Amino acid sequence: MMSEVRFHGRGGQGVVTTAKILANACVRTGLYGSSFPMFGFERRGAPVTAFGRFSDSPIREKTQIYNPGILVVLDPSQKNSPAVFDGLSQEGMMLLNDKGGPGDIAHENLKTLGVINARGIAMDEIGLPIPNTVVAGAFARMSGILDIAPVTEALSDFFSGSKLAANQTCARRGFEELTIMHL
Repeated sequence: MMSEVRFHGRGGQGVVTTAKILANACVRTGLYGSSFPMFGFERRGAPVTAFGRFSDSPIREKTQIYNPGILVVLDPSQKNSPAVFDGLSQEGMMLLNDKGGPGDIAHENLKTLGVINARGIAMDEIGLPIPNTVVAGAFARMSGILDIAPVTEALSDFFSGSKLAANQTCARRGFEELTIMHL
């Protein structure tokens, strides 16, 4: 079964890296993973969208994802954007980085909402407001596609030394501290 995921955020938050980490983690477990970005203006703070497909069979499709089953929102200011919810499939899920909670999020297809203060955890652990590794850990728990171990192992392809250890802590905290709500 294929899971299609659309990631939304802003340049500098690690949106593209989050998708890559998760694809890498899937491959480590014997699954198939594919990720790719879509950029507008390539600058810090500009809106960024990335896509991920995770499956137990080879992934041949290389197009954008128009009907995601899972939305991952790294930038809380985008949480009510119609563009974020565009095409969300029935029984859809959303993972939201937000310290204030979900607020008034509502969409007829949204059935599961996961909320994590990824920016706050990243500031605690790495001293930077880059929520991507926290979100990768939270995604593993919410989606059920992965366990946390392959996610923390996949981080070794992106970080080393003390940065690796700190980002692995971020991922584990994302996995453990995620709040899941069924709507």
